[in-house]
Amino acid sequence: MTRQLHDAYIVAATRSPIGRSHRGFFRNMRPDDLLASVLRSAMAQVPNLDPQAVEDVICGCAIPEGAQGLNVARVATVLAGLPKSVGGITVNRFCASGLSAVQMAADRIRVGEADVMIAAGAESMSLVPMMGNSPSLSPSIFSNPDDIESYGIAYGMGLTAEKVARQWKVSRDAQDAFAVRSHQKAIAAMQAGEFASEITEIEVPERSVDLESAEVAVQTRKVKLDEGARADTTVEALARLKPVFAARGSVTAGNSSQTSDGAGALILASEAAVKRFGLQPLARFVSFASRGVPPQIMGIGPIEAIPAALKAAGLKQDDLDWIELNEAFAAQSLAVIDTLGLDPAKVNPMGGAIALGHPLGATGAIRSATVVHALRRKNLKYGMVTMCVGMGQGAAGIFERV
Repeated sequence: MTRQLHDAYIVAATRSPIGRSHRGFFRNMRPDDLLASVLRSAMAQVPNLDPQAVEDVICGCAIPEGAQGLNVARVATVLAGLPKSVGGITVNRFCASGLSAVQMAADRIRVGEADVMIAAGAESMSLVPMMGNSPSLSPSIFSNPDDIESYGIAYGMGLTAEKVARQWKVSRDAQDAFAVRSHQKAIAAMQAGEFASEITEIEVPERSVDLESAEVAVQTRKVKLDEGARADTTVEALARLKPVFAARGSVTAGNSSQTSDGAGALILASEAAVKRFGLQPLARFVSFASRGVPPQIMGIGPIEAIPAALKAAGLKQDDLDWIELNEAFAAQSLAVIDTLGLDPAKVNPMGGAIALGHPLGATGAIRSATVVHALRRKNLKYGMVTMCVGMGQGAAGIFERV
């Protein structure tokens, strides 16, 4: 017997600014506290919604340990002051963790098991290193050189980008030019106030010690813009950077995504909940797809995931008006764009991860908030979030403005 699917609507969507890891404004801020701030902001967008109606919080996190361990979803839910009846679960699909959280929350509603869900993502690459605090690699992985290059979300990731660059013939010049455009688009969007509707202003506590009195002073500053975009980035400046993963390679720090800190959250509701609480839907969750690809060329994951998500939605690629393609590396972004024939004008119109940053498991939720607000602001119909995933996966989710 086929179960009838219900519509899942996004009724609130917000995110924190994205900070540079290790030296940025969130370098000392715990990710559970950051996520709690974003959760409170999302709930404030729907004042008519009874918090008791929220059934679960699903949070994506790529390295769920240390300051973002112990089920960061539940920890942040409690810190945010949501009712203790609201559960929390942390999920991990590496870079697509936040997008998978949105998909899982939507699916609970679509199959009729829930009426109100929260999907989120959180990652502090300042407080939790790329591979975690105590990585443990399977010894058997070292028996195959190809597996060594693709293991984990960091070990060899740059080498996978080099492989994509060679196989898809993406030149160093093309990668650097793509990176510069990412910064230029991000700066232009900031100057035009395009991010204002999606960003939650975050209060960041800053502590200093008076050595004579041994007293600790705490001051608070507010941040409301992403930190990574640089107005002074040029092709000439990027061309001077040396490859960081292969001696004769083309992938550099300048044409790769920035390691970052950030969080995002979306509230999803059924049609019944929308009517019950008088909510205003922002968008409808349409479809999701994930596909596996060879880990050694993990960057091409969206090439497989995008057609699958479109097929599930009953849409054609030309139906998409806005595409958030996570820029893990310029090399893989260009390979995906060229292979699928994506319209460059529709891809990352406000810049991507090379300029804005990529807080791993949070990025999917962050970019989902971007799409939801961009569709409404520009009066567009369909938007997509898509990304490659470590160890060889691709993911794509489609949203419709309502």
